[in-house]
Amino acid sequence: MKKRRMHPGFTLIELMVVLVILGLLATFIGPKIMSAPDKARVTKAINDIKALESGLNMYKLDNGNYPTTDQGLLALVEKPELEPVPNNWSPGGYLSTSTVPKDPWGNDYIYRSPTEDENRDYEIISFGADGQEGGENYNADIASYTIGQ
Repeated sequence: MKKRRMHPGFTLIELMVVLVILGLLATFIGPKIMSAPDKARVTKAINDIKALESGLNMYKLDNGNYPTTDQGLLALVEKPELEPVPNNWSPGGYLSTSTVPKDPWGNDYIYRSPTEDENRDYEIISFGADGQEGGENYNADIASYTIGQ
């Protein structure tokens, strides 16, 4: 005849084995899960910049030039009043939204036209997670001229 336990439950050794397994899982899987939001923000910034580029190209097709730095990206959703005032500005604007998006970290995208580089007509930049020029990893700048390189 077998003896029955009076209080069924887990032994201390069983609990320790479970804790070790959970610790190992957290060690290997945790970092991958924690970096997912940062990767998603970078992807969103890239997609925003591509959408802004598309709007800028449509603006140029209608008006013969890109908005100036002073007119900014706002020229894609509101008709600029600063020179050169566009003659053929599209009444619905050039973005699918009525506002210029902010980068995924809540900062304005930097827009310059003309640029210091004579090979580029414009540039759109997000300074990344830290909001400052330069940086590495998720703090690195995301620029229209580096996307796809």
